[in-house]
Amino acid sequence: IHSGSEEAPAISVHVAEKGVAWRRLTVRGTPGHGSMPFRTDNALVKAAAVVQRLADYRPPARFNELWLAQVDAMDLPEEARVQLLDEDRIDGFLAEMPNPGAAGHLHACSHTTFSPNAVAGPGKTNVIPSRVDIDVDIRTIPGDDEAAVAAHLREALGDLADQVEVEALMDDASSSSRIDTPLWESLERAVARAYPSGRLSPQFTVGFTDARIFREMGSVAYGAGLFSPSVNGGEFARRFHGNDERVDVESLRLSTGLYLDVCRDLLG
Repeated sequence: IHSGSEEAPAISVHVAEKGVAWRRLTVRGTPGHGSMPFRTDNALVKAAAVVQRLADYRPPARFNELWLAQVDAMDLPEEARVQLLDEDRIDGFLAEMPNPGAAGHLHACSHTTFSPNAVAGPGKTNVIPSRVDIDVDIRTIPGDDEAAVAAHLREALGDLADQVEVEALMDDASSSSRIDTPLWESLERAVARAYPSGRLSPQFTVGFTDARIFREMGSVAYGAGLFSPSVNGGEFARRFHGNDERVDVESLRLSTGLYLDVCRDLLG
């Protein structure tokens, strides 16, 4: 994705990604007949409170080494830049941004995030549920390990924490690749063919990909592609798993050319 000035655009290449720490939160109650809800121990009612606590939780911003480069690449006015680099002011700035896609992406780059995305229970309309499971997609910034995730959850849930069982579904730490490599140099040459004035901008992706597996095996892995200059970064961020998820034809052409150029450059 292009950022910065049109004369010398910064071309994003993902060299690092957030960690993933999926958790299943189980809330228990006492089963009963749905026709008599008064003074019952309904697990779904408790689960609703748990979900609201997670939605309201605001973990503090924490910046990694790529954040400064990412902010600089956006070529923002100085006051905006200052606020994005201030851990005490960034949340207020993002809350006022007119583009919710861009705000969501920048927030995810600078915070560990919690998204309760799936709920499962017994499924009978006339039965007060005795158990409800809430699956939470947690994405961690560098430095947050399993203990940090547990601490976040305790803080988010407050006095409800003792009523919630926590099961780890997935744990993968944040990963990164260095840029002093032949592959990076090849990408620079390939990007220059399409955008002679462009420059590569090493950045941080908020999703998790197969790159983490290659890195665990000792390989260098980047998330690279070329997109049409008309693609808006904030709008693009809203496409993933959203309505009308797509890649435009021009971006597909550019990215295909990039991959072929890198292969020819590296393999001779």
